[in-house]
Amino acid sequence: MSLDHLVEQAVIETERFILRPVRKSDEGLISHYASDERLARMTTSIPHPLPPGAVEAFITRSLAEDRTDDVWAIDGTSDGGAELKGLMSLRRLDRNQSEVSYWVAPPFWNTGLASDALQALIDANPLGSETMFASVFQDNAASARVLTHCGFRYLGDAENFSVARDATVPTWTYSRKL
Repeated sequence: MSLDHLVEQAVIETERFILRPVRKSDEGLISHYASDERLARMTTSIPHPLPPGAVEAFITRSLAEDRTDDVWAIDGTSDGGAELKGLMSLRRLDRNQSEVSYWVAPPFWNTGLASDALQALIDANPLGSETMFASVFQDNAASARVLTHCGFRYLGDAENFSVARDATVPTWTYSRKL
């Protein structure tokens, strides 16, 4: 991994937090929060229980030069808060589009953090996307509200597999033109 590559991923500063690239030192807090079944069940990719090495492999993929996703830690230290409050990611899609995904650690649920972090990512638009997409499980109304609060429009229903649930789960899909 070259340090030059890490510089290529934008650091996004707000008054409340900084969105910065994940780093190896985030492993402990990511493991701690991702081990929470409530959080894992609202994602497609976090297994529950969390197996050894899963977070280390995630961080390695997130820092790889050939990655398809840019991943940011929501870092609250600039405001005297926790070093990691959640994660935001953008996956590169074709035709100048991207897909956003995020999770916020349970201690920071219902604080407006997810909406603020998503809006900061939209405002910065670090991939120069013309359109962002997102999907949420239909039993996660809070994440759907985050998307609509940030200007995403409902596109339709679909399904996605959840590793933690070991099941296909109905989703709502959203988009936002930038």
